Amino acid sequence: MSERIDEQREGSLGAPTRHPLDWRSPTFYDEPALFSELERVYDICHGCRRCVSLCNAFPTLFDLVDESTTMEVDGVAKPDYWKVVDQCYLCDLCYMTKCPYVPPHQWNVDFPHLMLRAKAVKYESGDVSFRDRVLTSTDVVGRIASIPVVAEAVNAANRSKPLRRLVQKVAGIHAEAPLPRFESRAARHRLRGLGSDASEAIVKTTDTTGRVAIFVTCYGNRNAPDVVEDLAAVLHHNGVEVVLASADKCCGMPKLELGDLQSVARLKDANIPQLMAMIAEGYDLIAPIPSCVLMYKQELPLMYPDDPDVAQVKQAFFDPFEYLMLRHRAGALNTDFKQPLGAVGYHAPCHQRVQNIGLKTKELLELVPDTAVAAIERCSGHDGTYAVKVENYNFAKKICKPVVSRMTDGNFDHYFSDCPMAGELIEQGVGTARASSAFALLRQAYGI
Repeated sequence: MSERIDEQREGSLGAPTRHPLDWRSPTFYDEPALFSELERVYDICHGCRRCVSLCNAFPTLFDLVDESTTMEVDGVAKPDYWKVVDQCYLCDLCYMTKCPYVPPHQWNVDFPHLMLRAKAVKYESGDVSFRDRVLTSTDVVGRIASIPVVAEAVNAANRSKPLRRLVQKVAGIHAEAPLPRFESRAARHRLRGLGSDASEAIVKTTDTTGRVAIFVTCYGNRNAPDVVEDLAAVLHHNGVEVVLASADKCCGMPKLELGDLQSVARLKDANIPQLMAMIAEGYDLIAPIPSCVLMYKQELPLMYPDDPDVAQVKQAFFDPFEYLMLRHRAGALNTDFKQPLGAVGYHAPCHQRVQNIGLKTKELLELVPDTAVAAIERCSGHDGTYAVKVENYNFAKKICKPVVSRMTDGNFDHYFSDCPMAGELIEQGVGTARASSAFALLRQAYGI
């Protein structure tokens, strides 16, 4: 390892370069080739250990090495390599904020893409549980669980401790993990006809059209429709024409994290043409969930680097607060706030941080008079399905603990996360109710 550390490090000070995911190459699914690359990268990570605090993947790797007979990667049993893979939830923070060996460095380390490749190999081999297939089938689960009578039954069952213990035993979903509510009145139903009363004085800026199509997302539609309603109200209050995007399939992030890349491809083929149609009509694109924004800004473009439609959707897609702050810089944001918000604790989710847009939510909320926002840039440990699994829940709580401590000690008037799912795990730790979203706080500040 000392010889490796002493090697010439050409390009290590350059800006990170993210190479496309070569997922359609036959060698991508070659298991011996995968294991060779895992060993190479694990050895580099073991010699660095800079990412030990990010998630449980790295402590798992380092414990395996330290407990081996050689105390090097060559002493780790190859089947145990999967234990590291299973702890990675593809937040990308190791690539974007920590790793000194990412391209253009000659070692060419892309830990998240390597983990994704391993997950894809595992999925293609059939080594995936029924539970994980169901948890990542968000469209199907949401469609069934949001049927009026079924939604009431599912929500009641999720609140029942005896039933949750039974589900843990049978399905491997932890009895204490917070599960989302299912709403029978979905966002698409509540906001039907949105746009018919759009402002006549739409303000176009250099970066924004003043017309927005909201990609509702499966979670926003059936689990958090109030978040979508609040987002639409804030945009409309700022003179933006708002409609719901016709694309209504899952963005594909849950299937990506499972390694089911063929399902990601099918969802892309369903959504991209409909999003292109919205762009053709003059709309910018927004989603209320950071993971869904990241899917269109980064993950699909890396899977389809030569697809012009994917590239165009990427250019048209915005984080909501990125969009609003662009309009503020152009003088098009309504800053006539009626109520202060006081001290606000704000959790910045991983999938928003790796978009490299800065803390736009904090910047916008601090435009409200007598409002101070404390940003907490730590992982919540939730990651969609990771935290609800019986084998991961305690790890997730441990990862979330620093966030919970900051929220608890901050004496905040309000606290929230830009990711509603992360917010649920944080709220469980804090023990007091959070604001549903920054959009809800803005409505309060605007008095609308």
